[in-house]
Amino acid sequence: MATHLLKLPIHATPGAKRTEATGAHGDALRVRLGAPPVDGKANAALIDWAVAAFGVPRKQVELLHGAAGRQKVLGIHLDSAADLATAREQVARWMADES
Repeated sequence: MATHLLKLPIHATPGAKRTEATGAHGDALRVRLGAPPVDGKANAALIDWAVAAFGVPRKQVELLHGAAGRQKVLGIHLDSAADLATAREQVARWMADES
């Protein structure tokens, strides 16, 4: 089982045209979600995005905090310290992107 946890603060913007990371919102990563904030659809879209973005199985991604709000914390379980470092580098690139 993965032992390296990336806790990723998220500022979610549901109802966007597509799901994508779009820079920083304070200390959080802004993620536009191509799903409405009803019946857990936005949270599901966020988890789907993380699975694809970090290349991990769905069971290794969990919503740790903020299921009902825009401020969320994702937990992404990675297999190694190297994977964790790579994930942090990717997050830093997204945070620097002001698209």
